[in-house]
Amino acid sequence: MASISLWFVQNGSAIFESIGILAFALSGLLEAARKKLDLIGMAMVASLAAFGGGTLRDILLDRRPFFWVQNEQWVWVIIGLCLLALVFLRNRHLALTERAMQWPDAVGLGIFTAGGTQVALNANMPPLVAVIMGTITAVFGGVIRDIVVNEIPKAFSDHQPYAAIALVGGWIVVFGQWLHWGEFLAVGLSASAIVLVRICAMVFGWRLPVWKV
Repeated sequence: MASISLWFVQNGSAIFESIGILAFALSGLLEAARKKLDLIGMAMVASLAAFGGGTLRDILLDRRPFFWVQNEQWVWVIIGLCLLALVFLRNRHLALTERAMQWPDAVGLGIFTAGGTQVALNANMPPLVAVIMGTITAVFGGVIRDIVVNEIPKAFSDHQPYAAIALVGGWIVVFGQWLHWGEFLAVGLSASAIVLVRICAMVFGWRLPVWKV
């Protein structure tokens, strides 16, 4: 049992990153399928959703190579997912709704916020900058995804808390570092809290105040 726990602690970042990439790639696939894009379009939208925020974070932090360039296998994974999605979604005749895309997006929001914040902290960024970098990692992939499929980014237009949840949840990672929780625990608690609050916002219809002219 101790060896299993040690393995999770040592490989926690890779585990969280993998889940986040798959979650955002799936949200991109569902959106591309809903828009009836072809295989190339699906691959592009899924890749932008999965890699867009992390790439912008790496540019701002001057990190090279980009995380997806360093881990080329993720490009092949997304291509494989697109091929499977074409077969599976066509044969199953699933109803692709905007709501369906939001569930994996919520998972990606939590994991990428927490992971991106930790990456920035590891690069010795100040806490506020680290939280902003985590939010950029989580939010901008979805923003680029929506722009490419000709939608107003849902992060800004559906009035449900999204980026606000990421900004608050990123501080859990910062506090975890101050309290010496360990990277795996801090990132895990932050990601879990963000996903839970985002799902509650979706289920119960929580809304942010709207600007009224």
